[in-house]
Amino acid sequence: MTPRQQILIIDDETDNLMILSDILRNQADILLAKNAQQGIRKATELKPDLILLDVVMPGMDGFEVMTMLQRDPATSDIPVIFITALGDIQHEERGFQLGACDYIQKPFHTTIVLARIRLHLELVRQRRMLEQLANIDPLTGIANRRRYEDVLKKAWRVALRRQNPLSLVLVDIDNFKHYNDHFGHAAGDRVLQKVAGTLNERLQRPGDLVARFGGEEFIILLPDNPKQGAIDVMEHCRQAIEKMPLDEFNHADIGNITVSIGGYTCHPEVDINPQDAIKMADDMLYMAKHKGKNRILWFCDNQGISELPLNTPSTSSF
Repeated sequence: MTPRQQILIIDDETDNLMILSDILRNQADILLAKNAQQGIRKATELKPDLILLDVVMPGMDGFEVMTMLQRDPATSDIPVIFITALGDIQHEERGFQLGACDYIQKPFHTTIVLARIRLHLELVRQRRMLEQLANIDPLTGIANRRRYEDVLKKAWRVALRRQNPLSLVLVDIDNFKHYNDHFGHAAGDRVLQKVAGTLNERLQRPGDLVARFGGEEFIILLPDNPKQGAIDVMEHCRQAIEKMPLDEFNHADIGNITVSIGGYTCHPEVDINPQDAIKMADDMLYMAKHKGKNRILWFCDNQGISELPLNTPSTSSF
């Protein structure tokens, strides 16, 4: 079920808060703030879909609140509608220059308030739907490379600040071109979907992410995960893929699908960038392929290369 949208109303007049809450209660969940400081705090913590902001408030007025919301990356994308009794065009112009998306005049007219709120909530829904589509690989339903790069940049900054370990992994389906050529692209697409689903199901922590990197290759981010923990996760994935049922393909000569995995665990530093880490994981994947496939090769700074499992030949028969 899609969660209800949230509207934050920031107004120092209790009557206005109650009137707007009553008008909008069937449109979204309503959050209330009776002053600027409380409004900024709730906007930052709760990240509502829409903010209704009174212009005239004691202490910090609506324009100052809007400026602070725009400066904070956590709130800068939240659309803001100014509430005002002022009929001054200069005030409206200033509000729009600061980034307001609309104005609602006092006294409130229910039909006008509802029409404008519904419009902006629908715009928020459509924008988020487009953002989601832009970040998802259409074939497998997991994150695409663009989404992965965005998440990696943020995770890298967090790990750098906290000095936490971060593990990057590249996964490649063994002999996939041969499989695709022999059984057709439709069957190959189904294998990609099953491998993507298997990887995604086994990443348990909220910060973990798997994305399609291109072709038959996947990239995985395991933040705040040391070498052994990350290797254990990926060995679990490797075994699950090797045992993945393929009955629906109706090919008697299909062997097991297997993957080769290259990983790198590091503590991000200022003079190292995420692309360097991806390159190291890619080097490990290249070595895993050339050592016989269906295996994991992993590099960790100051610990060298680890391999798992040892002396295991690929069971893929394509």
